[in-house]
Amino acid sequence: MTMPIDLVLVRHGESEGNAATGRSKKGDHSDYTPKFTDRHNSTWRLTDKGIEQAKIAGEWIRANIGGNFDRYYVSDYNRAGETAYHLGLPDAAWFVDFNLRERDWGYWDSMSREEREERFAEQVRSLKRDRFYAAPPNGESMATICGLRIGGRHFDTLHRECSEMRVISVNHGEIIWAHRVAIERMLPRVFKELDASKDPKNRIHNCQILHYTRRDPETGIVVDYIGWMRSVCPTDLSLSTNDWQKVERPRYTNEQLRQEFERTPRMIAE
Repeated sequence: MTMPIDLVLVRHGESEGNAATGRSKKGDHSDYTPKFTDRHNSTWRLTDKGIEQAKIAGEWIRANIGGNFDRYYVSDYNRAGETAYHLGLPDAAWFVDFNLRERDWGYWDSMSREEREERFAEQVRSLKRDRFYAAPPNGESMATICGLRIGGRHFDTLHRECSEMRVISVNHGEIIWAHRVAIERMLPRVFKELDASKDPKNRIHNCQILHYTRRDPETGIVVDYIGWMRSVCPTDLSLSTNDWQKVERPRYTNEQLRQEFERTPRMIAE
């Protein structure tokens, strides 16, 4: 059993939460009213901007990949379902998979940045120290999502049911990162470096599309493993790399392993 021939990942469009978080990062916490914070983030809808982003992404997919897929997956959260609808893919029949739901932010769900800092200062520092292994209070770490939900349960389904198919999946930014970590066998160090990068081409923007394939883009030959990926932000192509890139599945010599662990100096020698 192998992965699908084509796996197209789409992040949802701008949501109410994205808009509120963006303003909160700039010091404006006015969106975090009692009515807003009483809602679980799974209920957030798309903004007008998010709807337009989804329509543009759908146009790009139909023009550059095709409008028909063998399997359609979508997160059970409103903003993902709304994005999937506005992609406008003809004859789509969506499987709603809760394994594709957004990362669980625990007590931080629907909470402003200001309130997080005030109530959970130590946990905020912990997550800043390590964005891969650390988890928000009563929430999920990236390591858990990569190992259990995506690299485990969801990939089991893709291997078992979708190996010769073209698959599209509409979900969330950190869930797409989890796909990247699992497919590309990405070291946690590399994930953390990309996560901390200020280069917009290393981000996953709203309605960003990651297209993985087992089909050589030049020859059309299908190979056993996912070998190529292109990352496209249809709403602003300057934010993405756009071209096909080879997916390397790294293995490490003894010397390369030594170089990895020696990146961290020892503090206790005896």
